[in-house]
Amino acid sequence: MIKLTSFQFRILVKVQKDRFWVHIGMAYVFTFWTFYVLYHEYKVITTMRLHFLANQNRRPDQFTVLVRNIPADPDETVGEHVEHFFAVNHREHYLSHQVVYNANTLASLVEKKKGLQNWLVYYENQHAKNPEKELIIKTGLWGLWGEKVDALQHYKTTIEELCKQEDEERQKVISDPKAIMPAAFVSFNSQWGAAVCAQTQQTSNPTVWLTEWAPEPRDVYWPNLAIPFVELSVRRLIMAVALFFLTFFFMVPIALVQSVANLDDIERVLPFLKPIIER
Repeated sequence: MIKLTSFQFRILVKVQKDRFWVHIGMAYVFTFWTFYVLYHEYKVITTMRLHFLANQNRRPDQFTVLVRNIPADPDETVGEHVEHFFAVNHREHYLSHQVVYNANTLASLVEKKKGLQNWLVYYENQHAKNPEKELIIKTGLWGLWGEKVDALQHYKTTIEELCKQEDEERQKVISDPKAIMPAAFVSFNSQWGAAVCAQTQQTSNPTVWLTEWAPEPRDVYWPNLAIPFVELSVRRLIMAVALFFLTFFFMVPIALVQSVANLDDIERVLPFLKPIIER
């Protein structure tokens, strides 16, 4: 062991101290250089983003906000309540609104008609290829059993009936006040007004007048708009709990399998497999 005098010890401490300050200084230099590079990089990215937005065609969803959980008013309809609320609280930017109707039954009829129209086009093509061949289908489940009918006539008749049901259901939705849901699409005359509305709380009660950016029409799952806010929150809670228990109980068999993942443990836990393992 080397013994140092007090003079040698002071020199060693001074050298180490100088090296320490050099290390601290280089750390600061590297940090500020990183900040400088990131600043200029994000400045370029921001400029490109603003240039892209400036040259982009305006879309309706950029000026529209989806409002959910509209509180009921005994003296006004949902549409009148929405117009009055936004005309007062967003008078400078409010433009118009469109209430949402519970048209899930109508949507199912439309989807069913589209499917039948696809089958009708298919059988029309088959008939065009071979006009002499008679196209027969069964009206039972999956076409496996049931009454035999002419395919073209059957689909044409069914589509006509669905068109009548669709018109009746559409009139019912429009005329029935109960079909109006507590949700609406509110349009503004500027993107600034829409952004302020979409990103701020509208009232002191955080569970009513919920606003968010309106998705594009192709991204809207219309049946979900009929789900009340409380029910939607309960569904999210149930899914979170189910996911937790699924993850937790899934780890148990994985841990058991992992515990016998080598041959020695398998031979110890399942001794009847010893002859097979030793081969």
